Amino acid sequence: MKFISNQRNLTNKINIAQRAINVKSTNELLRGLKISAKDGGLIISAYDAEISIMTSVEADVQREGEIVVNSKLFGDIIRKLPDSFVEVETDDSMNIHIKCLSSNFTIKGMDASRFPQLPKADEDSNIYTLDNISLKNMIRQTSFAVSQDPTKSILMGELFEVDGNKMTLTAIDGYRFAVKSSDIENSPENIRSIIPGKTLNEINSLLEEDGNVELRFSEKNAFFRINDTLISARLIDGEFIDYKKLLPREHTTRIRVNRRELLSSVERAALLFMSDKNNLIKLSIEPGALTIRSNSDIGNVHEVVDIELDGNNLDIAFNSRYIIDGIKHIEDEEIYIDFTTNVNPCVIKSIDKDEYTYLLLPVRS
Repeated sequence: MKFISNQRNLTNKINIAQRAINVKSTNELLRGLKISAKDGGLIISAYDAEISIMTSVEADVQREGEIVVNSKLFGDIIRKLPDSFVEVETDDSMNIHIKCLSSNFTIKGMDASRFPQLPKADEDSNIYTLDNISLKNMIRQTSFAVSQDPTKSILMGELFEVDGNKMTLTAIDGYRFAVKSSDIENSPENIRSIIPGKTLNEINSLLEEDGNVELRFSEKNAFFRINDTLISARLIDGEFIDYKKLLPREHTTRIRVNRRELLSSVERAALLFMSDKNNLIKLSIEPGALTIRSNSDIGNVHEVVDIELDGNNLDIAFNSRYIIDGIKHIEDEEIYIDFTTNVNPCVIKSIDKDEYTYLLLPVRS
C-alpha cells in the first residue's frame, strides 16, 4: 500500500474515526485504525464492538492495500507532522513508513484481514432524513438526562421514535426525563429503538451547521450517515419505560416565567452547594412571585422572580442541578412549569411549541 494525503485532512479524519476507539480494550485490533487505500482515496475505520465509524479522505493512491495501525501512535504522529503532504507506504513485513518533508517514521502494522467485520446496513432498508441542526437540538436537549448507572442498561440509551412525520428522542434517568420532537421530511414507517446515549453524543459532535443526516435501522444496529462518515451503533435490547404514563394528566398550579431570569436565580441559589449530595432548593409559589431559597453550612440565599400564577399557592423542593438542566436546555424566552402537589413531579415546557417536555421529581424537604 502506498498513498499521499494532505496532513490536515488526514488528521481530521483520524480524529473522527478515533471516537470509536476503546483505549481500555485488551484486543489490540480494537485499539487500532484500519486504513484501506483504494482508487480514489482512503477509508479509515474503527470499531469497539458497540460503535463503528468509517470515514473517507482524499488521497493519491499509488498502490492499493490495507493495514491496521495503532490508533494512538499513528494519530499522534500524523498530528505532529508539518502542514504538508504525507506519504505512507507499507512493506511485506507490515512495516508502515511515514514521510513528511524531513520527518521519517517506521512503525509496526497489523494484518487487516483480522480486523472485525463492521456492521452493514441493508441497502433496501428505509432511510430517514433530518437536518443536522434539528438532530443536534434533539440530542442536546435530552442527552443530559440519560442514566449513568450501568445496572440500568436500558436507561443508558435514548428511545428513538418515528411516528408519522414526527421524530422523538426521550431520555430517562429515574429522577427526570426529557423529551424532544422534530418534524422530518419523510417517514417510510414508524420505528421504536433504543440508541446508546454515548453514541448520540459522539454523533452530535460530528454534526455541522449545514446539511442533513441519513438514518437507517437494522434489527441490531442504527446507522447514521453524515457527509462522508458512516457511524453504526448497536441498539440496546429491551423495553423502554412508557414515559407517557408518567406525565400528570392535570395540574393544580401553573406558573409562567421568564426562562433566563429563573435560570439565573436558581444558578445563584446553587452557588452555596459544594457537592451534588446536598443541593436542595426550596420554591415558594404565590401570586406574582416565585421565592427561591437555599441553605448550607456556609450560608443561605433568598431570590425572588416575577411570575404569572394560574392556580394554587405551593411550596416544593428540588435538586438544584436537575432543575437547572431542564431550564437551560429550553430555547424559548418564557416557559410554563406545571405542578400538582409538592410530592408529585413538575413538568417544564415551552409556551409556544409542543416539542419539548421536561419532567422532574421533587425532593422531600
